[in-house]
Amino acid sequence: MVEKTVRLDEKAFEQYPQKPHGGKLIDRVATGKELEEALEKAKTLPAIMVDLEAAITIEMIATGVLSPNDGFMNEEDYISVLEKGRFADGLVWPTPLSFAPVGDQNEQVVASLDVGDEVVLIDHEELPIALLSVSDIFEYDREFRAQNLFGTTDRHHPGVDAIYRRMGNKALGGQITLINRVNWGPFEQLRLTPQDTWNLFYEEKEFESVAGFITGANPMHRGHEHMHRNLLEEVDGLLAQPLVEMAKREYTRHEYRMLAYRSVLEEYYPKERTVLAPLRVTYIFAGPRETILHALVMKNYGCTHAIIGRDHAGIGDYYDKYASHTVFDEFPAEELGIDVRLFYEVFFCVRCNTTTSHQACPHDESVRINISGTGIREMLRHGIIPPKEIVRPESSMMGMQGVQPKGRDEDGNAILPVGQVIKSMFPFYLTHTRLGGPKRDTPLQEEDLTNADLEAVILDVRTNGDLIYKQTYEEYASAADINRNSSPTWVDQAKANMHKQQQMVIADLEEKVSSAPEEASDEYMYQDKKEALKELEVAKQMVKDIPSSLTPEDTKYRVWNLADYDHYR
Repeated sequence: MVEKTVRLDEKAFEQYPQKPHGGKLIDRVATGKELEEALEKAKTLPAIMVDLEAAITIEMIATGVLSPNDGFMNEEDYISVLEKGRFADGLVWPTPLSFAPVGDQNEQVVASLDVGDEVVLIDHEELPIALLSVSDIFEYDREFRAQNLFGTTDRHHPGVDAIYRRMGNKALGGQITLINRVNWGPFEQLRLTPQDTWNLFYEEKEFESVAGFITGANPMHRGHEHMHRNLLEEVDGLLAQPLVEMAKREYTRHEYRMLAYRSVLEEYYPKERTVLAPLRVTYIFAGPRETILHALVMKNYGCTHAIIGRDHAGIGDYYDKYASHTVFDEFPAEELGIDVRLFYEVFFCVRCNTTTSHQACPHDESVRINISGTGIREMLRHGIIPPKEIVRPESSMMGMQGVQPKGRDEDGNAILPVGQVIKSMFPFYLTHTRLGGPKRDTPLQEEDLTNADLEAVILDVRTNGDLIYKQTYEEYASAADINRNSSPTWVDQAKANMHKQQQMVIADLEEKVSSAPEEASDEYMYQDKKEALKELEVAKQMVKDIPSSLTPEDTKYRVWNLADYDHYR
C-alpha cells in the first residue's frame, strides 16, 4: 500500500528558497478514503500490465519527482517536448513521458479505450499500481521519438533499443493516481520522496541552500568527491542521489554503489550537512537532454544548486564529452530555476597532490592519474583496488564485490582490452618510464600492453602516487627550516658525511697531482698529471653538487628583526 511520511502545506513553499518546477509539487498519491475507493474501482476497470520501468516512472510522477507532470503526456505536449524540449506552453521539459503499452493483450485493451475512460495499470503479479484517466490516444512513432530524443535511430544505442523493445503503436495520455508502490528492498530505509526532502531541508534543518548530485553506474570516486566538496564550501547541504534500477548488467550493482556511498559519506563527509537517498529512476541514455532532466529532478527535490560533471548521462561516443555543459546554452540555468555548477574533467595530479582539472592544474600528463569510471570498473574486474588518489578504499572494497562480471577471460581481459584500461587511467605509462619519470625513447602502443603492464603501473602508482609531492615538500623543508629541530637529523648528518668524505677525496687527489708525472710510463699502472688534474676538477665540482647540511648555527643569520617582540605586541 502507499504510505506517506510527510504532507507539506502548499503555503510552506512560499517561504522556501526554491520552488518546484512549474510552481507546484505534484502529489498524485492516493491515501485514506481516496485510496480505498481507488482500490475498489480498480477491480472493475480494464487492466494494462506494466513492467518495472513503467512502474518506477509512474511512482516518480505521482510523488512529484517529475513535476509539473501529473500523468502521461498528451500528443501536443509529447511532440513539442520531442521537437523543442518544452511543453506546448513553452515551459522547459526535455524528455517525453509517454505510455504506449506493448503486448497482444495490452494492445487489445488500448484498442477498446476512448478518451474519458479509466484503466488500471497492474504489475506482472497483477497487483494494481495506478489508475490512468485517459485524456488522449495517439499514434506512437518510434523512429520519430528516437531521432528527436537521442539524435540517432541506431539500435546499438540502449535508449533507441528500449523504444523498439518496450513501446507499442498507440500511446495513452492522461492523469495517473498511484495506489501501490514497488518495494525498494535494501533501499527502503533510505528512500526519500520530494515531500520528505523539502521538509528535511527547509523545516527540520532550516537550510538556505542545497546542492544536488545525481550519479549512475560507478562506485563513488574522488572526482565525485571533488565536486561535492567544492559546493559544500558554499551551500548549507548536499543531496547525493545514486541512481538505482535499470542499469546495464556490466555496471556495478546498485546495492553496492549505495553501500560505497554510505561507507565514504560516513567517514569523510559532515553528517549533518549530507543527505543520501537513492533515486529510483529509469535510465534514458539521452545525454544532454537527460542532463536537463536531472537538473529539474534536483530542483523538484528542493535543491537550489545542481552539480553537473563532464559527461553527465553520456553513453559511449554518441554525444560530445562536454555536451552536458553546452546544452545549458539552449536551456539556461536562469530559465530552469536552479543554479547549475559545471565541472570539467577531474583527475588527480600527484605534483599538486590533489584532485583538479585542466582549468586549475599547470602540470602535464606525466604526473596525472585519470579518473575514468569505466577504467575503475575494469580494474575492479581484474581484482585490483584502484589507486587511493582516485577511489577511496572504502568505496573500492564495496565496488569490487558488486561489479559484474568479475575476473578475466581466457585471453586475460575483462570487458575491455587491458591496454584500453591503462590508457584511460594511466596515460603517462605509454609515454613515460614511470609516474613523474623521464620520457620513453619509444612510446608504448596500447594494443601491445598486457596484464603485466597493468600490474606494473598500479605498483608504480601505489609507490609513487604520494611520494612525489612528499619528497618535493621534504626538499623545501630541508633547505628552508630555520628551526633545525624539525628536520630529520640523520639527513643533515648524511649530507655532512658526504661533504667530509668528498674533502678526503680532494686531499688525496691534490697529493696525487703534486707527484704525478707529466707522462705516464705505464698506462695500466700510472696516471699522468693531466688525467690526475681532471679527477681533481671533478671531485671539487661534486662538493658544490652535494646539498649542504645545516645546523642551528648555520641558520642563525636568517633571523633578524627591526625591533623586539614587545614592539609588535
